[in-house]
Amino acid sequence: MTDTTEKAAVRPAPGPAAPQPAPAPRTARLWRGATPWLFLLAPLTLLIVFTYAPIANMVAYSFTDWDGVSPELRYTGAENYAELFTRSDLFEVFWVSGYYLAASVLQVVAALYFATVLSFNVRFRNFFKGVLFFPYLINGVAIGFVFLYFFQDGGTLDSVLGLFGAETDRAWLGTPESANTSLAAVSIWRYLGLNFVLFLGAIQSIPGDLYEAAELDGANRWQQFRHIIAPGIRPVLSLTVILSISGSLSVFEIPYIMTGGATGTETFVIQTVKLAFQFNKTGLASAAAIVLLLIVLAVTWVQRRLVPDDKVDLT
Repeated sequence: MTDTTEKAAVRPAPGPAAPQPAPAPRTARLWRGATPWLFLLAPLTLLIVFTYAPIANMVAYSFTDWDGVSPELRYTGAENYAELFTRSDLFEVFWVSGYYLAASVLQVVAALYFATVLSFNVRFRNFFKGVLFFPYLINGVAIGFVFLYFFQDGGTLDSVLGLFGAETDRAWLGTPESANTSLAAVSIWRYLGLNFVLFLGAIQSIPGDLYEAAELDGANRWQQFRHIIAPGIRPVLSLTVILSISGSLSVFEIPYIMTGGATGTETFVIQTVKLAFQFNKTGLASAAAIVLLLIVLAVTWVQRRLVPDDKVDLT
């Protein structure tokens, strides 16, 4: 009992408690919570005013017979959608998208090939990077006028082919098959640079020590592409496929500038524009735009379900 009492007696007295930080004022907490929303206010306002509000108006117009000019709107229910799905000529233009879909496949393959080759040490690779990306920087209207003269009778293409003794009396934009093939080739040339840059950035983000380890193991370029590059760029490849499919369904500027939709080159978007501004059927055109939007969203959803965007782990 004595030892325990002495130990208790010699224990130092507890010091004063450390001061607790004063709680922040209510006003300061409110401002701290509202700060992120204040930064988001401007972009959200622009997004709502210029994206979601027009989409909402377009949905509303799709259930009317509005001509785009009259101040009065007459509600017609689902008549515009019924007309879209019962008139075969309104959906036949989707066959033209098949040319651009095939062209997008060639475009993705070519962009992936050039990005893979130029990601290694190749002479003049910076020059070739600029050459491939430069067409994407040019205005689409300018490209349309340039290739309009390129494909015309006796134009640049006929002159070049004539130098090699080839037949040059063909009307490249005179038949639906040759016209759509020519326009699809122009789209490959124009948008190849975008896919090339996406692939090149994804490839260059792969750690370099993986290539060094593969070379030490005796892997050639094809094996490096198959086991390192292809798995490493899968998310970007998935994004590129989505952009290519949606782009092939919504082609507009190149065929509109070069042919105006004539000679069997009318796309769904060109048809929608004509319905709205040439035939004053804004309600029907709005319904067509909604259908196209739903098709693109459905294709994107199916693609994401088939190829989920999993996290890439190359280790």
